[in-house]
Amino acid sequence: MILDTNALSAFVVQDSALLRVIQHAPELALPVIVLGEYRFGISQSRHRSDYENWLGRDLHLFSVLPIVEETTRHYAAIRLELKRKGLPVPANDAWIAALARQHRLEIVSRDAHFDAIANLQRIDW
Repeated sequence: MILDTNALSAFVVQDSALLRVIQHAPELALPVIVLGEYRFGISQSRHRSDYENWLGRDLHLFSVLPIVEETTRHYAAIRLELKRKGLPVPANDAWIAALARQHRLEIVSRDAHFDAIANLQRIDW
């Protein structure tokens, strides 16, 4: 399973509903994009040091998925599909979706716009 940024935030605060959804996942992954969004978000938080400590301590629980040449093929296909449907999504989410397709993983997210992307399964909590 891939965690989107909102799922990672819920994981860090131990949201019980999210934990139930992911408890049996064989793998938890974070797209490098999510990690960047999360770091940006916590850089502005009054709890910044707590979140940075969590990252230092628990980031090893996740596989961090990099963007590679293969990812760009999925990204381009997703952007083209969505353009033809007239359904834009934020650029970062298109990259996250591309990594999900590439690795054949579900996305755990509250963002319903992932549902418009073919061959992608979103799990809400």
